[in-house]
Amino acid sequence: MKIIPLADRVVIKTVEAEETTKSGIILTGSAKEKPQVAEVLAVGPGGLVDGKTVEMLVKVGDKVLTSKYSGTEVKVDGEECTIVRQSDILAVVED
Repeated sequence: MKIIPLADRVVIKTVEAEETTKSGIILTGSAKEKPQVAEVLAVGPGGLVDGKTVEMLVKVGDKVLTSKYSGTEVKVDGEECTIVRQSDILAVVED
């Protein structure tokens, strides 16, 4: 199944959190913070949203920084994804 977002929506998948700290301490599942970096899987067309024209600034494959508890979590073909508005994306992460 494929998700095609509408309007200014973006489908993202969170990048796994680090298993160890920089000093080498191994973290358990409960000690890890919720990751805020995600990869863009699909992008809506933009257009007219709430009476304003929205141009989509992200593209598929971008790594982005999102608000901690933004979006709606969905499960597609066993994979957990989140659908967020473009306005919930704080920045594009460059390597």
